[in-house]
Amino acid sequence: MAGLSSKLRTKRPIYLVAATVAVVGVSGAALPLVSSLSPGLAVHGIPSGTVLGATAGRDQTWQVEAGSLEDVRVSLDGRPIAARREGDRLIVSTSGLAEGKHRLTASVDGDLPMTSASIDRDFTVDTTAPTLTVDPVKAQKMNAPVTLRGRAQGATSVQAAGRRAKVGADGTFTIELPQAPPAFDVVATDRAGNATTVPTIVAVPYPGARAAHITAIGWSSAALREPLLELVRQKKIDTIELDVKDESGEVGYDSQVPLARQIGATKPSYNARAVLDQLHGMGVRVIGRIVAFRDPVLGAKSWETGAKNRLVRTPDGGAYDGGHYGTLAFTNFADPEVRKYNIDLAVEAAKLGFDDILYDYVRRPDGRLSQMAFPGIGNRTPEQSIADFVAETRTAIRPHGAFLGASVFGIAATRPTEIAQDIPLLARAADYIAPMVYPSHWAAGEYGVASPNSSPYDIVQRSLADFTKQTKGTGATVVPWLQDFSMGVTYGPAEVAAQIKAARDNNMPSFLLWNAGARYQGAALGTTP
Repeated sequence: MAGLSSKLRTKRPIYLVAATVAVVGVSGAALPLVSSLSPGLAVHGIPSGTVLGATAGRDQTWQVEAGSLEDVRVSLDGRPIAARREGDRLIVSTSGLAEGKHRLTASVDGDLPMTSASIDRDFTVDTTAPTLTVDPVKAQKMNAPVTLRGRAQGATSVQAAGRRAKVGADGTFTIELPQAPPAFDVVATDRAGNATTVPTIVAVPYPGARAAHITAIGWSSAALREPLLELVRQKKIDTIELDVKDESGEVGYDSQVPLARQIGATKPSYNARAVLDQLHGMGVRVIGRIVAFRDPVLGAKSWETGAKNRLVRTPDGGAYDGGHYGTLAFTNFADPEVRKYNIDLAVEAAKLGFDDILYDYVRRPDGRLSQMAFPGIGNRTPEQSIADFVAETRTAIRPHGAFLGASVFGIAATRPTEIAQDIPLLARAADYIAPMVYPSHWAAGEYGVASPNSSPYDIVQRSLADFTKQTKGTGATVVPWLQDFSMGVTYGPAEVAAQIKAARDNNMPSFLLWNAGARYQGAALGTTP
């Protein structure tokens, strides 16, 4: 063999040795294979029949022992292979093993007839991961049992949400999940330990919402609250969207979230349980709006107390100037404490009984990205970081029966990096996307509409068609924000109704109406089915 000379042996004492041929596996336990009169040959390495996957790698090392190392011959797949001597052993290394079956052979001649020894180690290299497809997973309602089905060619088992299933001869598998999380990984593993992972989302049919927004302070005013309730009684709306945390950073009820109380954010304008009981008693769904990262209360208190990484920073370490929003208005979406604060509020609201949590300002500030710094973001993009935050929230609130929505700019469908709202990413992380497609907010010429504000049907219909494309295959519903206010052009019932029709023509029966003063035009709603 290479590296060892072949020469006439000098006379030496002859021993009859009853040798044990052994293999030492990963655990280090010796596995006796053969006993014979031989020159004490032993091979330590992988046992015969082993399948080496990607984790084990294509590089292997064996150790060979014998009474006389000079007489040992080692081959791989019938070809001699070099070895080096270390003390009383030969070290044999292989690298870049090809896919498929292999045989390592070590042999040595004894000093008496019939005392030669040979050891074979048959093994397979298989670093190809199985192929895995997962059928769309749907639950009839929140937290209901689901059946997971799919095909995992080349796999021996499939695992999902703590449950494991064997794979049939045809590659199919079925896993029953008594209560599936909103998103989880399905992992198919083969006998070599190679694994393929498919992220999976459990889609729950969104019950729909014909909703109107009201602030926490607005709810405390009978002059604003009662007309809204009258629309409910007339069955013109079936959902009310009520602020949990608003643009000023104030929480509208007596929140028990520690950070909210610590920074003085709680400004109780309504009793959450009483309001929810009242509205649920009327058959009304309630959406809790949380303005996430525009938060002047948290921003100012954090800067004051030295927790400056809670804010969006400038490259030189200052607080980013959010323009008309204010210098300390935008908190840092990548900061763990900021994320936890908003998620804690979402969980609390879900526990109280809000049917949905709808994030607003779940974005970075406007402006050039080069002028902003997001401490803690690591190697993630702003778009990925924000989508991850939304996904974390959904996982946290789903056990409490609440849906999660994300309000987004209309331009995000075509310009995902402008404010870090990547629609396909967000749609995979939320139950629904709520694009703000207010006609007054579009520039002339968008989607080929010369005057969007004067063409409410055209701009809403065309922009929502884009959101349909962006959310396809994600499991998310689109629930658009529509304009019930005048800005530059007077909006009456006809203009509001035109937007509702545009949404309906995109197979979107749900909508959210916005009017900062909570004064809505019932006549517009009367024109829709």
